[in-house]
Amino acid sequence: MTNFRAIYSSDLNHRARVVYMYLADRADRDGKCWPAIKTIASELNLSRSTVKRALDDLCRAKLLTKETRWRENGGLTSNLYRIS
Repeated sequence: MTNFRAIYSSDLNHRARVVYMYLADRADRDGKCWPAIKTIASELNLSRSTVKRALDDLCRAKLLTKETRWRENGGLTSNLYRIS
């Protein structure tokens, strides 16, 4: 499901590459995962804003899609990420 060739040959910066690898490692066989930004940042020893920038970079490169998820009570929960 992952597209490591596209990552290796891309001009993405290191933060986007490491976040992609993290998400790919946690994705199910359909390429979906839903870790919180705080969790990604903590486990990769990055700031939350760095993780957000990396996710935006990956979405712009069309290597990742992000879907906002909502709780039944209307509150936000972690995003659903889909590795492209």
